[in-house]
Amino acid sequence: MERDTRLLVDLLRDRQFADRSLGQHYLIDDNILEASIEMAGNLNDVHVLEIGCGPGTLTRYLLHAGARVTAIEIDPGSIEHMYLQFEPEISNNRLSLAEGDALVAPWPDDVTALVANIPYQISSPLLERIQRDHLALSVIVLLVQEEFANRMSMQAGPIDRGPLGMSLWLDFDVEIGRKVPSSSFSPQPQIHSRLVRLNPVNRLNTLGTEIDRRLFRQIVSQCFSDRRRKLRNLLKRSPRRLSRIPGWHRERWQQAIARIHDHPLMELRPEMLEPTDWVSLCEDISAVES
Repeated sequence: MERDTRLLVDLLRDRQFADRSLGQHYLIDDNILEASIEMAGNLNDVHVLEIGCGPGTLTRYLLHAGARVTAIEIDPGSIEHMYLQFEPEISNNRLSLAEGDALVAPWPDDVTALVANIPYQISSPLLERIQRDHLALSVIVLLVQEEFANRMSMQAGPIDRGPLGMSLWLDFDVEIGRKVPSSSFSPQPQIHSRLVRLNPVNRLNTLGTEIDRRLFRQIVSQCFSDRRRKLRNLLKRSPRRLSRIPGWHRERWQQAIARIHDHPLMELRPEMLEPTDWVSLCEDISAVES
């Protein structure tokens, strides 16, 4: 029996109800699945990590593109379904299945691409893991909530600027792809989605700076906790997790903030700063020795 997209979804849904707490909204639109592959580029002989394979609709397209796929799935019922529907590919080692939580489960050392329709509730922690542990990935294509995609890319200007986009800016150019309506899923979510591709860059190397990424993220996160206030007021207190950064403590922070008291950026509100402004601010704060 030929496995088409709708059949794969129907076979899994006949076995069990979709668990919305796990983000189980299955993509049934072949045009969007094809767009995911096109956005990823040439996947022939590439080892691809897929997170949340569900019924295997994207898995099928990845395999047809010539990829070798490792899929991590938290739902045991979906794993059983995948073993039944993809037995030939599993037997010839083109597809490997791992049951577990992709946020903590080990990822294969040799994966160079990640293509996935991820459960939306793990979007932020998944990106954190990629930036922390897997910057060697050369291809990253994700289907995410549309509002989240806008925050990732910050293309809409100040309204979408925040810790998420600023953090990603350090390591990636975020490319926005096709809009995906709720009708492309079964069951349908109440939101629209977007395809996004993360293109790796070495932003700090390009700028010729060696600021501490953790300090950068803590500064940005603290300032965007209240967008209406000026940086002068937001930076008076040290970030909550400052002591986790080697060489940093409350006294050094207070000395640093006193030193940049007259910095022009201190009179601005967070959404008014460009990404390079945050780098400059972090450099000036870091100039105070421990």
